[in-house]
Amino acid sequence: MTTKTVRLDEDVYQMLAERKRDDETFSDAVERLVGGRPLVELAGIYSEEEVREIEDALDAKYQREKRARSSELDRS
Repeated sequence: MTTKTVRLDEDVYQMLAERKRDDETFSDAVERLVGGRPLVELAGIYSEEEVREIEDALDAKYQREKRARSSELDRS
């Protein structure tokens, strides 16, 4: 498979790194994050309360993963 080089601003790279799962490559993460249905097609599926609950759960997950990665880096 051929590859392409993509330049990212440091802050964008950090956002991607925080959302990348431990078992995925950066390519896998980008594919997962940008793939699938356009968000506009999802309008109205969830109530505002459900959206807030999902966002809170995802934020908590990302923070746990970020702390775990930070702890791993501190140990090395």
